[in-house]
Amino acid sequence: MKPPRAWQRMLSGRRLDILQPSPVDIEIEDIARGLAFVARWNGQTVGEHPYSVAEHSLLVESIFGRLSPEDLPRWRLAALLHDAAEYVIGDMISPVKGAIGPEFPELEDGLMRAVNARCGLPFPLPPKIARAIKKADRASAWLEATQIAGFGVKESSQLFGRPPPAAIDGVVLRPRPPEQVRTEFEARASALIQEMDARART
Repeated sequence: MKPPRAWQRMLSGRRLDILQPSPVDIEIEDIARGLAFVARWNGQTVGEHPYSVAEHSLLVESIFGRLSPEDLPRWRLAALLHDAAEYVIGDMISPVKGAIGPEFPELEDGLMRAVNARCGLPFPLPPKIARAIKKADRASAWLEATQIAGFGVKESSQLFGRPPPAAIDGVVLRPRPPEQVRTEFEARASALIQEMDARART
């Protein structure tokens, strides 16, 4: 019997094999568009527009920059791309991931390995950087939960931990149109890659 199709055609023209992804088939424009149209919290957020994974990723990168002394463009890019696999497999909430079992993390890791290779980043990330990005990710989740996803502060703090004031001061979330977020994500990724390349040449 013929095996099921395991690739997806991207708007860039790339054909990405989801089970055996190649770095040469990874394009920032595809990641930006995909993430901008994937809703966080299964779409259960307030506002006219869904709160996208791309919007979340921009927030995580910003918080990472606030909190991390390792504020280098390559690690900021890693923070921006921390959920990049979701441009292919979507944003699955944690309870569903747990129910699927170990196959899901393996699929996710394969995609992230290809994304990081395409962008000049190691996989896995250095533990110190991975922890810093996770801290920014949890701070972002706390902000999203309390501001746009209907959670109370107490419940959010139990689930995600209360972020340090430096991570969240002045941050107000307003979900925006997907195309606006896509453009900002793509521009931010491109700027960080250019800065990485410039530093590599010096």
